[in-house]
Amino acid sequence: MKFELIDLTQPLSTQTPAWPTYEPLQVKFFKRLVPNGANGQLITTSNHVGTHLDGALHFCTHGRDIASIPLEELVSEGVIVDISDIAEDYGIYTSEDLISRAEIKPGDILIIHTGYHHYSWDQPQADEVRYMCKHPGPTMEFAEWCKKMKFKWIGVDCGSADHPMNTKIRDWMPELAKECEEYFIKKYNKTLQQIFPYEHYQLMHTQLFPLNIIHAENLGGDIDRVLNRRLIIGAFPWKFVGGESSICRIVAFVEK
Repeated sequence: MKFELIDLTQPLSTQTPAWPTYEPLQVKFFKRLVPNGANGQLITTSNHVGTHLDGALHFCTHGRDIASIPLEELVSEGVIVDISDIAEDYGIYTSEDLISRAEIKPGDILIIHTGYHHYSWDQPQADEVRYMCKHPGPTMEFAEWCKKMKFKWIGVDCGSADHPMNTKIRDWMPELAKECEEYFIKKYNKTLQQIFPYEHYQLMHTQLFPLNIIHAENLGGDIDRVLNRRLIIGAFPWKFVGGESSICRIVAFVEK
């Protein structure tokens, strides 16, 4: 059996923005070819720069580290669901939005294509604030569905698997929180606090990580080539003992 490999990974460089307030990637040469014939670099970074896999340990003290995730969970059958036709700034997506667009099975790897990777730093339409702080996200309904489906892991093509206004961004950027609340009232007739009460804070992390339903963030690359398709998907982080998360490569395997 032969496969075409489709890279779903965002480019990584010192220009790649980390998640807000996280340490960005820093690189320097500590030696060059002269005089010893080899280049060497030192890297300082957080684990949340570019395409990365959040481990359970990221939000759960007793959670698995990255090295403890079985390969059978990292690489498996899954589906990439396109919801870009309904995605909008501060929007809410539901389980039904995904179920209506693709065949999704229990135990899958599930990747959600919002289309917001088009606002990533490496794209012609780059808009870092929109990418990190305005992308759509889910409510508790979606997290409860994920529990029932027992997904191996979930991937998103934007800054977080959680709605940005259900993260600390809500406090850090009050002008955007106000903008989001106006949108919620107009569209859902509910306030920001009603849709995301504080007890639901970062629900895609706090509700799912204790169950080892983790997620990858900042997907991109050639994801537009494999929308609404079932295929083999693989995430390849470091075998990182004690790692709460890890920068990684994510690939779709398309049978030829």
